[in-house]
Amino acid sequence: MKEQLSVYTGISNSIVLAVDDKDIRGIQGRVYHAYSEEAIPIACFEEVIRIAENLFNDLGYPQMTTNDREFGGSSYSYRKKEEMVKVMDDKTLLEQQGDLGTFIIRVQHRQHSSWQGKVTWIEENETVNFRSALELMKMIDHVLEENKIKE
Repeated sequence: MKEQLSVYTGISNSIVLAVDDKDIRGIQGRVYHAYSEEAIPIACFEEVIRIAENLFNDLGYPQMTTNDREFGGSSYSYRKKEEMVKVMDDKTLLEQQGDLGTFIIRVQHRQHSSWQGKVTWIEENETVNFRSALELMKMIDHVLEENKIKE
């Protein structure tokens, strides 16, 4: 494991994605965030998005600029839950590692029905900006493919 002195989670809604495997069906691994001591198992990237969206809605941050819609044309607006308490500190979050790769996802905005923010690949201490959830998925997928080829 590399020294991680310069790696940090950053904002309160950061999530750590620990990827253990990748195959034709997608990624498998775990998601961690500061408001749960338990790892949340994932079997595809769509689950990462669902978990993160629920966290952001519970925190009330970042705010959505467009509301979800239901069949019939009605909109659904989320209300922030009561104050959430952090149960895992940055150091503990950063100790969570995936077999193929570990990523800190920092969503700073939810505009245009997508995400904008930064992602850090912990093993290489590389941070890049992303403009949408699709771009984020493609970046992580590319890193994992390159990492599998090296092994």
